[in-house]
Amino acid sequence: MEEQKTKKMDWNLYIGRTINVTMLENYGVVYNDKNQDEPMFFEIVFKSGVLAECFDDAFLLTSERNNLEVKIYIPFSSIKCVEIF
Repeated sequence: MEEQKTKKMDWNLYIGRTINVTMLENYGVVYNDKNQDEPMFFEIVFKSGVLAECFDDAFLLTSERNNLEVKIYIPFSSIKCVEIF
């Protein structure tokens, strides 16, 4: 019986493209404007940005928030799904 080889995706082909990432799980906290003593926990499940760089175990996105460039490092183990535009 022949052994099947597992292919790895070459993310370098998509550098410069916009991608949306659905995360497995990632929790954040915000404080309510009315009551700063009671934090609200919520699940952050989406990350979006331009694919800037690829690593063996992750990739780096760049995005803009509040007129600042933000870099987002996403380990492959945290990813559920990726959309490429």
